[in-house]
Amino acid sequence: MKVSRYSNDQTPGPQIDRVRHELKFRLLQVVSVDRLTPGMLRINFCGEDLSDFVSLAPDDHVKIFMPTSSGEYVGRSYTPRGYDSRARTLAIDFALHDAGPATHWALNARPGDTLRIRGPKGSSVIASDIRRWLLIGDETALPAIGRRIEEATSGTHITSIVSVVGANEHQAFETAADLTIFWAHRPLLSGSEAGALLAIIKTIDLEAETFVWIAAEAAVARAIRTHFIRERNLNPRLLKAAGYWIAGKADAHEKFN
Repeated sequence: MKVSRYSNDQTPGPQIDRVRHELKFRLLQVVSVDRLTPGMLRINFCGEDLSDFVSLAPDDHVKIFMPTSSGEYVGRSYTPRGYDSRARTLAIDFALHDAGPATHWALNARPGDTLRIRGPKGSSVIASDIRRWLLIGDETALPAIGRRIEEATSGTHITSIVSVVGANEHQAFETAADLTIFWAHRPLLSGSEAGALLAIIKTIDLEAETFVWIAAEAAVARAIRTHFIRERNLNPRLLKAAGYWIAGKADAHEKFN
């Protein structure tokens, strides 16, 4: 495991440790399949290959590999939603709003089915002394947002703003943190438009030393990042943004910082 650190000497910001992990394939078996909402499926896996699994940050990613109709295997990136090292179980949430191979596999998964994963390649561990968070995203970011909320400690203040297609896609979280959740509703095909999220974001007072975390479709994440830097004059060291998907492209991602 290799750790590197960075900070900005000119502008204060939280310490972020970049931790690299051994990259290896793991064979997992489906334990259970739970429909969280009409558009979100949680699959719990187990396996001895999880004995040395490491995921240190809520926004880590693993690559899962599933067969296509032609028999070839394709990889897709997903967030480790939860991991129990003693039971050697791993939970992954699947957003079901596309018709790709991962969604097809998840909809047909049954206990006993097997799946190969690889990763995480590394973790970006943000300093634990951050006490205020603003978490912004869409369905693809909900696993990371939910994990961040549930892993937060007492005395932490979290505001989350999540874009989904309707009230039936809302999720509940158990947390020791002081949590406020806003849900932005938008049509399914408007996932690459930032309007619904920005309408709520512009009503939020950003308190000092709040860390802003953004993940959504790339154009949406970029627009929200620009809003905070140009219109709110937010210190870029207090912001992390990523495009978890790109409209019209399969398994495409974009990092902004």
